Amino acid sequence: MEWFGAVASFLTVALIIGILYRPFGDYMAHVFTTAKDARIERGVYRLIGVDPRAEQTWQAYLRSVLAFSAVGLVLLYVLQRVQQWLPYSLGLKAPSPDLSFNTAASFVTNTNWQSYSPEQTLGYTVQSAGLVVQNFVSAAVGLAVAIALVRGFASLRSGTIGNFWVDLIRGTVRILLPLSVVATVVLIAGGVIQNVNGFTDVTTVAGATQSIPGGPVASQEAIKLLGTNGGGFFNVNSAHPFENPTAWTNILEIVLLLLIPFTLPRTFGKMVGDHKQGYAILGVMGILYVASLTALTALEEAGLGTAPQLAGAAMEGKEDRFGIAGSTLFATSSTLTSTGAVNSMGDSYTALGGMMPMVNMMLGEIAPGGVGSGLYAILILAVIAVFIAGLLIGRTPEYLGKKIGPREIKLASLYILVTPTIVLAGTALSFAIPGVRESVEKTSILNPGVHGLSEVLYAFTSAGNNNGSAFAGLTANTPWMNTSLGVAVLLGRFVPIVFVLALAGSLAAQDRVPATAGTLPTHRPQFVGLLTTVSILVTALTFFPVLTLGPLAEGLH
Repeated sequence: MEWFGAVASFLTVALIIGILYRPFGDYMAHVFTTAKDARIERGVYRLIGVDPRAEQTWQAYLRSVLAFSAVGLVLLYVLQRVQQWLPYSLGLKAPSPDLSFNTAASFVTNTNWQSYSPEQTLGYTVQSAGLVVQNFVSAAVGLAVAIALVRGFASLRSGTIGNFWVDLIRGTVRILLPLSVVATVVLIAGGVIQNVNGFTDVTTVAGATQSIPGGPVASQEAIKLLGTNGGGFFNVNSAHPFENPTAWTNILEIVLLLLIPFTLPRTFGKMVGDHKQGYAILGVMGILYVASLTALTALEEAGLGTAPQLAGAAMEGKEDRFGIAGSTLFATSSTLTSTGAVNSMGDSYTALGGMMPMVNMMLGEIAPGGVGSGLYAILILAVIAVFIAGLLIGRTPEYLGKKIGPREIKLASLYILVTPTIVLAGTALSFAIPGVRESVEKTSILNPGVHGLSEVLYAFTSAGNNNGSAFAGLTANTPWMNTSLGVAVLLGRFVPIVFVLALAGSLAAQDRVPATAGTLPTHRPQFVGLLTTVSILVTALTFFPVLTLGPLAEGLH
C-alpha cells in the first residue's frame, strides 16, 4: 500500500509539472527576451538609474550581482540587530552578532539555513521585510545568472551577456511575485495560516497552558518553495500543521518547489533555438531524480535498524499525515533542489536513508537544482561531458556550436572544485582545531560516533551547496558553526557564480561553428547517458571516502 501511495504521489507531481513544462518554460523565455518593459519595471529603472537597453559585459554583470547581494547582506544584518525597536517585534530581542551574520548570509545566498527557532527568535517585521524579501531577490539572482549563461550559448561574437538589473527585476516582477500571490491564496484555502496575531495562550487537554504562535505564514511558505529557498516560519518547517496541514498541501508544496527548476530546460531550449537540447537536459534531471527517490523510499520502507524493526516501520521523525512516501518525496525534492525545506526530520531517517539527501546535495543539486542554479550547474557538467567525449571517442569538443577550449574547460573545472573544497575543508576544520573540536563534540553534536560526523558533514554539505536543510540533531547556534557555515554559504554561492559568468562571457564572444561529422550530437540518448554518468562521477564520488566514515559506516555496521 505504501508503494502504491508513493507511485501515485510521484505521478501526480510529474503530471502537473509535465502539463506546465511547455507553457511556463516558454513564458520564462519570453520574459527574458522581450524588448518590452512593464510600467512598474520602467518606474523601478528610473528610480535606481538603470538604462534597460544597456548591455553588460560579464565583468559588469558580476559586479552588479556582488554589489546587490552585499547590500542585501548588510541590510538584513542590521534589520536583525535592531529588531527590538521595530514594530511587530513581539517582544523578541535582537539575535547575537554571529547568528545575525549567519542568517543574513544564508538568506542572501538562497540557502535559508536556520540556526535558530524562527517563531521564538524573529518578529514579523524581520520575517516579512527581511527574510521574505531575500527569498524573492536571492532566487531572482540565481535565475538571472542562469539566463546570462544561456545567452552565452545563444549569442554570436558578443561582448555582453545581458543586463543584470533587468533580469533581476523581470524575474521578480513577472515570475516570482505573481506565482507567489496565487500560491499564497491556495495555501490559505488549504489551511495554512496568515495573520499577525502574535502568541495566543491556550489551555491544553491536560489542563496546561501553551503559547501558540501565529504569523504571516502562507505568504512566506509560497516564496520559500517557489524560490527554492527553504526557510520555514516555524522551527519544524513544513512538518508543522500551520505550514503544511494536509496530504494535498504536501503535494502542492512539492510542485511549487519543482516547478521553476524543472521547466527551465524548456526556457533553455527556446532561447538557444533547439528544444531537443532542453529535453536532453530534462532527461538527465529526470533520471537522477527518479533514481534518488526510488532509493530513498526503498531504504526507508525497508526500515533497516533495530528501532525501526521493533516499531514495525521507520516512522520516527515523520508525520502520520504524510507517511513514508510523502516524506521521502518531499525530502528528495527539497535536497535535489536547493530548497532545504523539510516535512520530516532527516536526523531520524535510517542510516543509509539519511545518506541519500546528503548525496543529493553532493551531486551539486542538478536534478533539477535550485531556481537558476540547477540549470547553470548542469550546463557546466554538459561542457565537461562534451570535453570528455572528445577525449574518449575523438569527437570535436563543441556544445551548441561553441568550441570548448582550454579556457572554457578550466572555468568549468574550477566550478566543480569549489563545493567539495568548502564541504570537506569545513568538516575537517571542525574536528582538527582543538578548541573548535571541543565545542563541536560537546555542544553541537547530539549523537556521538559516526552519526555525529554525519551531522557535521551534512551541515557543511548543505551550506556549501546553498541548500539549508540539516540533520536536526545538530546544535548549530554556536560562534564556530554560525561563522563557519556563514562563510561556507557565501563562498558556495558567489565563487561558482564568478566562473559561470566568466564562462558565459567566453562563450558569448565566440561565433558558432558549423556541425561536422566529428560533432557529438548533444540531444540524443547517448549524450543523456554520458551526461548522467559524468554528473555522478565528477560530483558525488568525490565525497565517497568521507561517506564511508559517516553514513555508510553507520548503515553497514
